[in-house]
Amino acid sequence: MPAKVGAVKVITVSSSSIFNIGDVYSMAPISSAKTYAGGGSFNTGNGIRINLNNSSTNVTDSDKVDQPAS
Repeated sequence: MPAKVGAVKVITVSSSSIFNIGDVYSMAPISSAKTYAGGGSFNTGNGIRINLNNSSTNVTDSDKVDQPAS
């Protein structure tokens, strides 16, 4: 059935979102990201002690694409 839509005010649409008005069969947003972080970066909690005397993060990626988004 055709969709009947009233007034719509769009303030912003981010780069990883979908905006649709009306009939749609399927919508599938796709995005990908790669995160580099050193040792102990994502620890959470109370009273955590981390001892990283000499830590480095290797960000060299020779294959460029880990998992293609299609």
